[in-house]
Amino acid sequence: MQTGESLTAPSGKLARNSVGIAHIVFFVVAAAAPLTAVVGATPPAFAFGNGAGVPGAFVLAGLLYLIFSVGYTAMSRHISGAGAFYTYIANGIGKPAGVAGAFIALLTYSSVQIAVYGLIGVFTSGAMASLGIDLPWWVWSFGFLIVTHLAGQRNITFSGAILGVCMLAEIVILLLLDIGIVLHGGGPEGMSASTFMPSTVFTPGLGVSLVFVVGSFIGFEATAIFGEEAHRPEITIPRATYISVLLIAIFYAFSTWAIVQFYGPSKIQETANASLNTFYFDAATQVLGAWAAHAMNVLLITSLFACILSFHNTLNRYFFALGREGLAFEVLGKVHKIHGSPHIAGMLQSGIAATVLTAFVITGQDPLAVVFSYMSALAVLGILSVQAMVSIAIVMFFRRDNKGYGPWRTTVAPVLSLIGLAGAIVLVISNLGLLAGASNIIVDSFPVIVALIGIAGAFFALSIKRASPERYAALGRVFAD
Repeated sequence: MQTGESLTAPSGKLARNSVGIAHIVFFVVAAAAPLTAVVGATPPAFAFGNGAGVPGAFVLAGLLYLIFSVGYTAMSRHISGAGAFYTYIANGIGKPAGVAGAFIALLTYSSVQIAVYGLIGVFTSGAMASLGIDLPWWVWSFGFLIVTHLAGQRNITFSGAILGVCMLAEIVILLLLDIGIVLHGGGPEGMSASTFMPSTVFTPGLGVSLVFVVGSFIGFEATAIFGEEAHRPEITIPRATYISVLLIAIFYAFSTWAIVQFYGPSKIQETANASLNTFYFDAATQVLGAWAAHAMNVLLITSLFACILSFHNTLNRYFFALGREGLAFEVLGKVHKIHGSPHIAGMLQSGIAATVLTAFVITGQDPLAVVFSYMSALAVLGILSVQAMVSIAIVMFFRRDNKGYGPWRTTVAPVLSLIGLAGAIVLVISNLGLLAGASNIIVDSFPVIVALIGIAGAFFALSIKRASPERYAALGRVFAD
């Protein structure tokens, strides 16, 4: 890991040269939570989606984000900073759209963090109950919130090291299962590459699978959001972006391919539908032994903690960026004198998370059926909306000056990614009930909520324009090169 020369920061600036490619990849992959995504998200994709074609769905999603990365990394060489998507949209589409994107991004990352706090509370409560420590789920959720907050107050390399350890551990256990399946020659139907065949992938259930699959790439923005703290960001950010997308896509495609081989392509959908919660644990027990299932249970908790820590650092830097630009309390734009971290922004972010969690606890909401399911569905819809805005911003940014790039990077790839993301948004909205685990007026209103949050951000920017033209003129410029 390249940690650079300086870990301290002057007032108002994050610690430069603090993170290298490895750290940023850890943040992105940790946010994707490999073990949680594979064990938790893919069984319903197998059961309700295109069955044996799920591995191919991961390949399609990976291709979509690789195409998105073409224009994204080109723009990252000219626009950088803790605001990431906000800064991109502000410099591409315009300041009102940029603030709208920032508001939606805050909603997105706050939602997914709350979702994971609910899930980690449930898993930890169950694990500790087996040891004789029987406490409510929310006790553990708040405990992890405190630990996450303290870790986020430190220099970014501290969080990067934690994420690296957690990420490697969860990848190792999944790889052991995958390799074990391969060494056993698969399952009753042997081994084949039929899961990647168009006839298997492009079936009526593909849309449902993609709803679950695209959520595995959430946290993608971390490649650029730490640009201000990166060592040689003009090189680090593009490389980290492509490495992250390829790692997520290839690893998830391989892991889901392996589990299809174990159960058999013709039986995978039926088996997943009958054992959503034990789908991977049953396979691990049969292939590796009971110890593997127990290890998976423990590593699920560390996987979720890594996910929370990644999004905590992402949210901190969003609040920091908004504070430094005058869109929020200016004190949020201050950094720790020793660690160079946005510690004030971290206090606000942790306070918001604690408040929302408290509201769920007081009202007696189920941590799985409501806290996790509802918030994660809202987050997937929100992040796709912001990414679509970024695709538009890339095209508009390079139309003014192509910076020497050809049409593939400045127009063709961003337009293709926009089409793909727009299609994903339609699929998510069409399957919100399945993604959230319920269909009611609250879930059905998620698209409206996302739109209203964006509109509120745009109007807020316009109100700044009327009240303080100078401050409005500076929006999005702090990080532009």
